[in-house]
Amino acid sequence: MSDATPLPSSSARPPRPLRRGAALLPSLFTVANLGMGWFAIQQTILAVHSANPAAPLDNAAKAIGWAILLDGFDGRIARMVNAASDFGREFDSLADVISFGVAPAMLAYTWGSSFVSLGTQPGLYLNRLAHFISFLFLIAGAARLARFNIVSSDSKPSNPGRVGKRYFVGMPIPGAAGVVAAVVHFFTSPALGIGMPITAWQPAVAWLALVLLLSYCMVSTWRFYSFKDIDLRRRHPFVVTVGLAALLAALWLFSEVALLVLALVYLGFALAWRLSHHLRQTHPARV
Repeated sequence: MSDATPLPSSSARPPRPLRRGAALLPSLFTVANLGMGWFAIQQTILAVHSANPAAPLDNAAKAIGWAILLDGFDGRIARMVNAASDFGREFDSLADVISFGVAPAMLAYTWGSSFVSLGTQPGLYLNRLAHFISFLFLIAGAARLARFNIVSSDSKPSNPGRVGKRYFVGMPIPGAAGVVAAVVHFFTSPALGIGMPITAWQPAVAWLALVLLLSYCMVSTWRFYSFKDIDLRRRHPFVVTVGLAALLAALWLFSEVALLVLALVYLGFALAWRLSHHLRQTHPARV
């Protein structure tokens, strides 16, 4: 028997240290997300003092849309390069408060009430109501982020179905911000010939009701699809590939309509799930 020390096998080698550039990559996406939120706030403030408020409001809506895209990438990239950290998660949450809380709340208030022509007293009450509901949106978004950070993924939603990573409990704050941005982008984009904010009190009240609904959805226990079960690394059927290509083409060519439809369908599915569950509990099937 030889007393020579055996060479370590390749499987026993320690993992290669993560390169500094790879570790910084997720944070760079978070910084870009935060930058889009800051730009959206700037454009929203500019709209109040602009002769053509629709253009900066549309820019703010598009910036929030880009922030949603960047936010979806930073977490996935962190897991891909094994760079997930407590700092990254906290940094991402703080950026989300700005990009998906402050920015859409200001956009919802400015687009939905700042240009409504009413008398002194009715206009004052509408302005106060818009302030209040927009602030509720910000509070609900911050509370949604705080709950997401501390609550485990096995929290029980009030919608029927198996609990898992496929669903969020409560509407995610990027989803609520996306609905606000999609609606504003649809009505302020010059491509459709609308290009204007709300100027009458009737649509302003309807808009504030939608913002209030989004605020409730974020703090509710309703079930919302998370898209986390989609694995882009797997091979997909040809039909799925063509469908994704068509979706990307629609987003590029008809972003106003496509984004609005996607946002409202995402919200509508959750409402339909909740309504169907409520009806089954109210009127159980007879055996």
